[in-house]
Amino acid sequence: MRGAATEMPSLSRSELEDFLYLEAALLDQWDLDGWLALFAEGARYLVPPAGADDSAVPATTLFYVADDYHRLTERVKRLKKRTAHAEFPRSRCRRMISNVRILGGNDARFEACANYVTWRSKMGRTDTFFGHHRYLLTCSEGAPRILEKTTFIDQDDIREQGKVSIIL
Repeated sequence: MRGAATEMPSLSRSELEDFLYLEAALLDQWDLDGWLALFAEGARYLVPPAGADDSAVPATTLFYVADDYHRLTERVKRLKKRTAHAEFPRSRCRRMISNVRILGGNDARFEACANYVTWRSKMGRTDTFFGHHRYLLTCSEGAPRILEKTTFIDQDDIREQGKVSIIL
């Protein structure tokens, strides 16, 4: 997912923004099945450690999350159960997406990025996570689908938050 290509997909930036806003809304509503449906079969979801730069990869860095499609599906199932103690009752979250950019590629594979802020409120405490998402996407049947999403937490640590039990 590195390096910009010179081609561009047929998808416009505003269409990509709508897609990313939909993704954020699905997560805010805790519609995890709807969120998972945005991913293509075989996709990956990655969250490197707080403060990691864009060159971090799971092969050389211990990631908070390094899910292939099967593990991502299992994560969604687990988070929806009452036995997911860190998220039962679930946190209240609100996500803001900005600075959406298409970096290049074509309809088969293109790169995009966006900044985010996620607020998480639970048990009288509100935590803030901020950073940027890098996406590898495809256009399938006229709609974008996520091939890979990497969520970078741009804070230098998350000690104050204590944990990441939500999907950023």
